[in-house]
Amino acid sequence: MDRSTLAAYDRDAASFAKEWHEQPAPVDLQDIVRRFFIRNGATADIGCGSGREVAWLNANGFPAAGFDASEGLLAEAQRRYPDFRFVHAELPTLAGVAAGVYDNVLCETVIMHLDRALVAPSIRRMFEIVKPGGVFYSSWRVTDAADLRDGHGRLYAAFDASIVRDELKRASTLLDEEVVSASSGKKIHRLVVKK
Repeated sequence: MDRSTLAAYDRDAASFAKEWHEQPAPVDLQDIVRRFFIRNGATADIGCGSGREVAWLNANGFPAAGFDASEGLLAEAQRRYPDFRFVHAELPTLAGVAAGVYDNVLCETVIMHLDRALVAPSIRRMFEIVKPGGVFYSSWRVTDAADLRDGHGRLYAAFDASIVRDELKRASTLLDEEVVSASSGKKIHRLVVKK
């Protein structure tokens, strides 16, 4: 994770959590999960933030644990959802997360906060924790031309979708689209594959 981005999330975790929880529900993401994820399958939310998706996944038949690099966001998640499991883990290594243990892996708008050189190894590692026959979903905010930083100092790396596709070329592609997120209103790219 980019250090300035991580510092911003740790410093302002409560504000980011409030903002995300006040956004419209991510109904487009929820529809994709219902369509492609394995119901009742062990699910990992990588970059779970303040736990909004972990709570929804657990409530809708996808038993989920959340993983994040930000201790501040993990504390927010645990405060909001004390009955669910939240664990510190950072891309690209995801230290402590075993290979081949999850039926479903969700990574919603996270990888754009990585240095471009870490995108491929992060995708490779997340795909590694998916069981054979399992489903991997990754999305990222699309940044055109050059990397940028927002007012909080968060990195939005500019990279071509081919970097992600190349790491998943042995998988079966279920969805590959660039859309505007129903929740954030930002342009994102989504890729869903089956291992």
